[in-house]
Amino acid sequence: MLALSRKVNESIIIDNQVEVTVLEVKGDQVKIGIKAPKSIPVYRKEIYLQIQEENKEAAGGQENLDTLKKLFQ
Repeated sequence: MLALSRKVNESIIIDNQVEVTVLEVKGDQVKIGIKAPKSIPVYRKEIYLQIQEENKEAAGGQENLDTLKKLFQ
């Protein structure tokens, strides 16, 4: 993990496409702004993890894999 210090209105650039800017600091909370192309999804981590879990459930896990294997035999 790369750790950087930034002040309000200072930014970092990721992969020449994503700009992350510190907008405000209040106590222990930091507000950031993210500029990214529409083709790059941006999620809060807890939402991203929830999406991943729902995708796993929708895929059906091992049961669906076993069913697919039987179809191709």
